[in-house]
Amino acid sequence: MNAPAELIQQHVIDPEICIRCNTCEATCPVGAITHDSRNYVVIADKCNLCMACVPPCPTGSIDNWRTVPKAAAYSVQDQLAWDELPAPLSEAELASLGATPVASSDVQHNAVQSSVASATTGDGVALNAASLGATIPPWSAAHAYTNLYGVKTPVQATVVGNVQVNEAGTTNETHHIVLDFGSMPFPVLEGQSIGIVPPGVDAQGKPHHARQYSIASPRNGERAGYNNLSLTVKRVVEDPNGQAIKGVASNYLCDLKTGDTVQVIGPFGASFLMPNHPKSNIVMICTGTGSAPMRAMTEWRRRLRQSGKFEGGKLMLFFGARTQQELPYFGPLQKLPKDFIDINFAFSRTSGQPKRYVQDLMRERGADVAALLKDANTYFYVCGLKSMEEGVVLALRDIAHEAGLSWDQLAPVLKREGRLHLETY
Repeated sequence: MNAPAELIQQHVIDPEICIRCNTCEATCPVGAITHDSRNYVVIADKCNLCMACVPPCPTGSIDNWRTVPKAAAYSVQDQLAWDELPAPLSEAELASLGATPVASSDVQHNAVQSSVASATTGDGVALNAASLGATIPPWSAAHAYTNLYGVKTPVQATVVGNVQVNEAGTTNETHHIVLDFGSMPFPVLEGQSIGIVPPGVDAQGKPHHARQYSIASPRNGERAGYNNLSLTVKRVVEDPNGQAIKGVASNYLCDLKTGDTVQVIGPFGASFLMPNHPKSNIVMICTGTGSAPMRAMTEWRRRLRQSGKFEGGKLMLFFGARTQQELPYFGPLQKLPKDFIDINFAFSRTSGQPKRYVQDLMRERGADVAALLKDANTYFYVCGLKSMEEGVVLALRDIAHEAGLSWDQLAPVLKREGRLHLETY
């Protein structure tokens, strides 16, 4: 008599609500998530069920499972072709495949959760910097509303503004786009994001999936008291290898005119939120359009300060771009009071000057950063290209060591208390 087929709980991603933000793939410590131009999928024989990817997912699309015989697990090719998740197999279907159903508790989702925390190099720096990022918000953050509008039920917003916010004629053309929701409720907080659904279809004739953009305006609107928000969007004209491409959503957004309408889903994000308690300090580290959530946080603090309603702590910004001309919002940043925010610019392609990155500036300001690291009221936010993540974490580690702090002890505290947030792409 043949033994019953071994069952597994296969981890799968719902393609209908996934916004392709790459958070799961960036977070996975074992490289079990991959993607093509259409779908993000989980490689069944690589996934160790550690659950590290589940809390950071902004939509919950990754928190899906299917009970299947191990020998008949859905392949990567199967999953890449999905437009929706397959229905769970019934007991009769499992039996027809030679399997004996088991209680879900017999399949452990978190069997190796501790492996994420212990995946470190010899000097205590995590191999996967993303694993150090908090998945909970600061204790004093306001309540975030999420997933109010899905792919099947988007909300329509009207474009009420679209201006370029870096120097005209430079590469990395970046726009500040304002969307108004009229009478439709769309509550947001600083640090949240939305999904934009571009019109038309892709090369396979399928509707374009939503693209995620961080909100660049504070909770009470780009224009205070209005039901609107803003985005910071770079026009994508080449891929990371320098090959010419035309980003579907970015070019669509950058070309919008006042009065045009767009389809929006979300909002997303319940952890990359700013603290609201008095004396809380915020250290913001960003590159390019990663400045969007930092602009939102800064503007909310500025409005509170202006109204006399907030006894604020320190704001410190490390902002990187290739050149001053490419840096978004350079002009407005110059107008902010020096006693309100401590701004540090890093330019990596200035003619005749050495390359400088945000982590270099952090080290130069190491004494000030260390003082903030020692303060339990300090919160760190990192947003920008994925390539900056490791350098920033290493800089924080080195600054901590030079100040006599144990990074191995401090890093878990920052994560546990929602004080170090990483959002890179």
